[in-house]
Amino acid sequence: MTNVTRQQEQSPSSKIITAEWCDRPSVQVAPDLIGCTLARQMADGSIIDAVIVETEAYAPADPACHAYRGPSKRNAAMFGPPGHSYVYLIYGLYHCLNVVTEPVGIGSAVLIRALALNTVPPALDPKYTPKPHRIAAGPGKLCRTLNIDRQLDGLPYHPDSGLWLAHRQTPLAATDIVQTTRIGISQAVEKPWRWYLKGSPAVSKKATKTAVSNA
Repeated sequence: MTNVTRQQEQSPSSKIITAEWCDRPSVQVAPDLIGCTLARQMADGSIIDAVIVETEAYAPADPACHAYRGPSKRNAAMFGPPGHSYVYLIYGLYHCLNVVTEPVGIGSAVLIRALALNTVPPALDPKYTPKPHRIAAGPGKLCRTLNIDRQLDGLPYHPDSGLWLAHRQTPLAATDIVQTTRIGISQAVEKPWRWYLKGSPAVSKKATKTAVSNA
């Protein structure tokens, strides 16, 4: 048994999400990821668990999706197998982490927008820790906190990759999840393809208007 496997078994995130579970449209996977766990094995071997509290879906016919105009060197992972990571860099500064969905060649993914950390990484710069609940309240913040960059792009979500997903430990009711429009985009802004955990202080931005139903 490897070190990673032993540590993962001791981690609260034990029911690993499989590629098959991710092989669905992003608009189905995104709300289902709310309340699930993202686990990251750090360079020192420690494991940081965090609850996913906010997601956004991006689909092939969606002009806001990186895959909209077809495959490129930057977005190649989006067209790969479901259950793999797609990591990209924005503004030359911030990395964003996605979960690839649907079969190979489709170009569909879920952006993980915010996490509620169960543990603050000891090596994290103290200037980011005054408000622990906001440390991973945004896609760039969570990647900075968990040392996620392009080196993880295209890898399967699995302990062997040092990054994996696990199912909810506590069931959620439909009323626990808010569905609203996406943020930080300039196209297809009307699509209600953002979901977040109601009442979580780690959500990057709460809805400013009445949320739509989860239908």
